[in-house]
Amino acid sequence: MADVAHDGEKVLRGIPVSAGVCRGKILVLDRPDDTSIPRRELSEAELPGQLRRFEQALTETRHQILEVQGKVSQGMGAQDASIFDAHLLVLEDPTLIDEVTKFIHREKVTAEYAFHQVAEKYSATLAAIADEYLRERAADMRDVSERILQNLLGRREGIDLRHLQEPCIIISHDLTPSRTAVLDKKMVLGFATDVGSKTSHTAIMARSLRIPAIVGLGDASRQLHTGQYALLDGYNGQLVLNPTDQTLFEYGQLVRKQVSLEEKLRDAYDQPAVTLDGVRFTLSANIEQAADAEAVLASGAEGVGLFRTEYLFINRDSLPTEEEQYQAYRQIATALKPSAVIIRTLDLGGDKFLSHLQIPQEMNPFLGWRAIRYCLQEKEIFRHQLRAILRAAVEGNIKLMYPMISGLDELNQANALVETCRAELRAEGIPCAAQLEIGAMIEIPSAVLAADALAKRVKFFSIGTNDLIQYTLAVDRLNEKIAHLYEPTHPAIVRLIKMTADAGRARGIWTGVCGEMAGEPVLTPLLLGLGVDELSAAPSLVPRIKHLIRRLKFSDCKELAAFALKSESAAEILARSEQLARRSAPGLFENETKK
Repeated sequence: MADVAHDGEKVLRGIPVSAGVCRGKILVLDRPDDTSIPRRELSEAELPGQLRRFEQALTETRHQILEVQGKVSQGMGAQDASIFDAHLLVLEDPTLIDEVTKFIHREKVTAEYAFHQVAEKYSATLAAIADEYLRERAADMRDVSERILQNLLGRREGIDLRHLQEPCIIISHDLTPSRTAVLDKKMVLGFATDVGSKTSHTAIMARSLRIPAIVGLGDASRQLHTGQYALLDGYNGQLVLNPTDQTLFEYGQLVRKQVSLEEKLRDAYDQPAVTLDGVRFTLSANIEQAADAEAVLASGAEGVGLFRTEYLFINRDSLPTEEEQYQAYRQIATALKPSAVIIRTLDLGGDKFLSHLQIPQEMNPFLGWRAIRYCLQEKEIFRHQLRAILRAAVEGNIKLMYPMISGLDELNQANALVETCRAELRAEGIPCAAQLEIGAMIEIPSAVLAADALAKRVKFFSIGTNDLIQYTLAVDRLNEKIAHLYEPTHPAIVRLIKMTADAGRARGIWTGVCGEMAGEPVLTPLLLGLGVDELSAAPSLVPRIKHLIRRLKFSDCKELAAFALKSESAAEILARSEQLARRSAPGLFENETKK
């Protein structure tokens, strides 16, 4: 949508996906080559050569994606690099490979024509599905397909975004994750695309790169021309062409406010997360790999509240050894000592799989063989991880927690295996922790109802709000048809959090939150008032949460919680919590108001 403003200024409006403001000349990328690949019929004798070309293209594409993934992992972390697992799975899809192979044999055509026909059919089918998650798979499919076709045809991308000559704002119909991953941050001031959503992989990577970005501009890539001057507002989703002096002045003020806020956030780096009336909370960080220690230290977090160990297992041809795991756990513990590092044991299943393990497909994987259920059946895999954790815990600051505990039996089985592993290590003369604090993740309603029994046998609770909301409300938050039902402030969720915190306090143990609610400033007052002792969020979010906590009064948070526990409306609870957050730290929310 375009608005014409004063003095030739023109405003294009889209969807903001990565905060920030930038201005400069734009570079419009050409749309992908839509020219259909010509059909060329071959003789029977030529077909084996086409099959070999197809296999070589798959191999070359795999190497390219692994190279991009490695760079992303080093530069942005394993969580962002895991985006490319979906791309690798496309290359290993036996149905896709088999269909292309049969097409070549049946139609006697070139590999590129056969692949293009099959891939287009797959992408069109996925894109037509209403579910947002599956539509995202269509984008992955097109990204990988484009690479395979380029390799089959011997083509390369028109503009090398890794080696731009001058700073610019990228304008494109779309920007694939693999192209976004190699952007030169010194030269790419920001980018805007015709299509996309806040949950797209490209948007996620833009936020990790901290590049201002807008998606959903419609046909901007056809309207605009390379060399035009523009201002990109990643806070409000606006691309301003030929900005006037007044517009530049107004945005200059906005940027100054943001810089001022960043300075305030840095000022609190080494300060505790304590409210105005003197109540202290623990603020930790969620990480995916040992290399994230630097981000934890830079955020001002008090250690790690969630180390997602499954990222040590994915995107590899074999399981990590006990020694590999030990080195990773010890590395993060040593880097952050004496701050605590809470290691979550393997949480496979649901939306996370290992390509080299033969895990059967399930009708509903989120309710199936995953997390602690998987580990208690695959005891050898679990045993190696527990041994590695016990060895690393000699450092003294490691804690352990189990995911998806549904009741006492699972907890007892897991604890018994920990003792078995400790006895094995001692018998082998390998140093291991004599004492290890063990906690349980509370992600299932049954765990909340059994929290009093669980609290007798663990040292802490950590509430995984993502799954707790999903399982309590029976809502798949990736399904846009029912996404409106995914309500973190639903009265049932509020009461479950309160029940968990109360059960922990009654037994003298602390309760934390490591799900997405912990990283939402508008929900911070509510969580504190409900009795939570610790919040653990992505390192980039920690300074904002700390800034807010230091401007809240705990007495106000308790009043909010009392209101929430009596309320029958999720919207009212959210509004009250947001109102308190905004009143306490207005600077955190200034840039969210549209110009």
